[in-house]
Amino acid sequence: MAQPDHHSPRPRQPAALSFISLACLAALHAPAHAQSAEVTLPAVTIRSAPSTAPADVTGFGDQPAASVPISTTVIDSRTISDVGARRISDLYQLDASVSDAYNAVGYYDYASVRGFVIDNTYNFRREGLPISAETSLPLDHLQRVELLKGTSGIQAGTSAPGGLINLVVKRPTAQPQRSLRTEVNEDGNALVHLDMSGRAADGDLGWRLNIAGERLNTEAQGTEGKRGLLALAMDARLSRDSLLEGEFEISRRRQATVPGLSLLGTALPPADPRININSQPWSQPTDFRNFSGSLRFTQAINSQWNWQAQLGTQRLKTDDYLAYPYGCSAEGNFDRYCSNGDFDLYDYRSENERRTTNAAQWRINGDVEAGGLRHKVSAGVLVSRFTLRGQTRANDSGFIAGGNLFTLPALAPNPQIVDPFTNRTERSTEWFATDHIEWSPALHTWLGLRHTRLERDSARTGNDPRATSYQDHFTTPWLAATFKLDEQRTAYASWGQGVESEVAPGRARYTNQGQALPPLKSRQWEMGLRSASDSARWNLTYFRIDRPLSGDQPACSGTPNSCTRVIDGSARHQGLELGGGRTAGLWDYNASLTWIDAERLGSTINPTLNGLRPTNVPRWVLRSNVSRAIESVPGLKASAHLSHEGRRAITPDNQLELGSWTRVDAALRYDTRVQGRPASWVLAVDNVFNRRYFQEAPFQYEHIYLFPAASRTLRVAFETQF
Repeated sequence: MAQPDHHSPRPRQPAALSFISLACLAALHAPAHAQSAEVTLPAVTIRSAPSTAPADVTGFGDQPAASVPISTTVIDSRTISDVGARRISDLYQLDASVSDAYNAVGYYDYASVRGFVIDNTYNFRREGLPISAETSLPLDHLQRVELLKGTSGIQAGTSAPGGLINLVVKRPTAQPQRSLRTEVNEDGNALVHLDMSGRAADGDLGWRLNIAGERLNTEAQGTEGKRGLLALAMDARLSRDSLLEGEFEISRRRQATVPGLSLLGTALPPADPRININSQPWSQPTDFRNFSGSLRFTQAINSQWNWQAQLGTQRLKTDDYLAYPYGCSAEGNFDRYCSNGDFDLYDYRSENERRTTNAAQWRINGDVEAGGLRHKVSAGVLVSRFTLRGQTRANDSGFIAGGNLFTLPALAPNPQIVDPFTNRTERSTEWFATDHIEWSPALHTWLGLRHTRLERDSARTGNDPRATSYQDHFTTPWLAATFKLDEQRTAYASWGQGVESEVAPGRARYTNQGQALPPLKSRQWEMGLRSASDSARWNLTYFRIDRPLSGDQPACSGTPNSCTRVIDGSARHQGLELGGGRTAGLWDYNASLTWIDAERLGSTINPTLNGLRPTNVPRWVLRSNVSRAIESVPGLKASAHLSHEGRRAITPDNQLELGSWTRVDAALRYDTRVQGRPASWVLAVDNVFNRRYFQEAPFQYEHIYLFPAASRTLRVAFETQF
């Protein structure tokens, strides 16, 4: 049977594209000449704990990230634009500790850090305040994205282990700035981004305005969409010692979601990114709307002390639609498709989901001497409230019929709105304190403590609310020491905790329905060695994280009191992270390598899993970047990026694995001047060798998903100041 058009072979790439790809790589080895470049702009760098810039995500205020004994990566706005990033998942290629974890086209992003999937409700921050990442988060208006790797018990009240992501908004500049960026790619994506900044009132009032609009499209059929962003940041110097800052943004994104593929029995399907099962005539785009805002007031008390107050809010509205393939009832397998490509298809609709996060934080910071020792101290309180509201929706009751991966027949919709939605309300009060003690110029210790009080309530819509309500409190400590071996090298060790809380579902089948489990405390050991100079840096880190897990004992049935939600063993992830970079004349290098040994331990519910590797966790990940200025063409720079991820388990029993993959990207950047103003051109080719592979294999919702990588794609960008 003839396959539909969107399964036909992709048109052969033009010869010019192949030439550009090879030219980008060959230019890295172009001969050097004595003539120096007439136009030079700051080099693009991907910084892991830069030597001077702070990282707010560490929780240690304005102290340089490289001095804090916490593993961080800071990705600046220049790098974000140069790699063509549009969403958080586009940045994972820049750090070997991060990989994809269910990242579908048209949906929001998940991240796996050190092998643990971080929680989109609890592991994201904007300007240091909690937000929900269950939406599309734009990057155009960000000054930097900060990633903390490891447990975050002193930075967040509750959070999954692995890491924390903080978004920092662009600030008003000291001098007026106007820039315009446009970018297009061969799939039909087209971006226009305007960034403007200025000052008034003799410089005491500053503003920064970012406006972006983009036409969205991918090679998958039916993914045409659009997004927009309006963001304003302001600051006001109220007096010599007082500063008021505010950041506000409105964004919207509408695009159809492309669901992941799955196994065909025990075989892999074609790794074809053009396949879109959500291409029914009645398929609708998922619609994300986001308003976020924050205010921060900083007051200096004297030269040693200051205090800061922050208010933040985030209001999200989501309409989630999907023609959703799930399982194969014909073969009795509900975690994968049928051997011949058949699958069960559902009409999923969840309209008018509303998530609201409000937060207020007050902290005081001091730099004092006591007992002959220098202390940098900080203490404060964070109060937050999160609500989730929705309406009865179509879910499993929206079963349509069986479809087939290779024919994708048109089927009639079944929008039965019968499945209840679970509304949630969560309130948290967190008291925290940190103390950085300088015992000598070489020896420093770091202490942190956070005490959290939680109140959480949930109830379903409809006639059977199954309401749950509980309160809990816990304390998470953290301690570390650093020792400076010489002017460049520093060794450190740390120990800390992170905490998650869980309630048994409010269903009659549970003997402990609605009851809270004991706090699930993860524990982490970390040791590292860092070196930094003007031209080179490197770091070596060992980590070990033990995370308790929960499960149902015995397996639940439909009868009341048939099972109990209990803590069931743990997951242990340990590994090594090696990273570094060097600037040597016309060359810039940076790379990171992560090895993760992850295994399931102590399960009594399913002992056969003990000693096995969790799904979708590659053993090895390598990211590497190299760039070279071409002296013979002033202002021209060639660069290449390599990503490699090792084999990973597809099924929990480790019987099936996904093979390793390697991808190469290349780019040419030309910095010049247009009418006397700085300007730049970028010509880039992603996936130069047009490799076909599955980049991830998450096991979620008791189902195996496979997400193919995008094909080779050409993009062109132009940016100018005016």
